[in-house]
Amino acid sequence: MNTPLTLSAEFRKLVEEQMDRTIQGIETTFFVIMEKQKITPQEVKEEMDSLQENFNVLFQKWSLEILYTLLLKKTSGFGGLKKILEVNSRTLSDKLKLLHSHGYIERNVQTGPPLRVTYNLSTKGKNTVLLALPLLYYSTAV
Repeated sequence: MNTPLTLSAEFRKLVEEQMDRTIQGIETTFFVIMEKQKITPQEVKEEMDSLQENFNVLFQKWSLEILYTLLLKKTSGFGGLKKILEVNSRTLSDKLKLLHSHGYIERNVQTGPPLRVTYNLSTKGKNTVLLALPLLYYSTAV
């Protein structure tokens, strides 16, 4: 995951056009809601403050790496995640518990023998990862 994603100029243009349409749609929706519901800037601030806990979870070391790995692999066991991410067992276990408790991943236990646990993204996790892609894109844009 240390190698930056390199896009061709043509593909970069397509990505930027799609992100622009999406961002414009979100902005338009936001202002329509603000106007129709007469939401004040103070109410928006309070709502944004409530996001702080989720941002704290997502921006902890390994959280996004786990989520992006599950986006790409669909489903993975503990050992598979550990091998891909090259993280120690205790850290991975703690992060999986945290992400599961906040609803970003689903934990599936398959009774054995042997007992097997697999992880995959929840809808919330998938949407969060996809919404974070523009941030990754713009952070590496030249």
